[in-house]
Amino acid sequence: MKTRTLLIFLVALLASACAAPMKLNAGGEKVRVLDPSEVSSCRELGRTNTSVTWALLGVERPEDAIGKELRIVARNSASRMGGDTIVPLTVIDKGEQTFVVYKCINPDG
Repeated sequence: MKTRTLLIFLVALLASACAAPMKLNAGGEKVRVLDPSEVSSCRELGRTNTSVTWALLGVERPEDAIGKELRIVARNSASRMGGDTIVPLTVIDKGEQTFVVYKCINPDG
């Protein structure tokens, strides 16, 4: 009986932790997601490798939810790097994606 109760508690705890929405930080709110063709006049600052949980209890999460969370993580990371724009470099693979970080607004300043 105790094992079953503990298992139910752990599953509920895991589900509640994953249900907490990811949020953009103040800087991340200002970071744009653009296509490669839109950053030709920008300065590349580097790359950010992002990852989120892609499966829960062996069940893959919806790719649109994973993509949204990866963009949030990348935008927050870009703001910490001094960037204002990100461009996806890779496709989503098992909850991971790499983005290129750019400074497009006043790139020389």
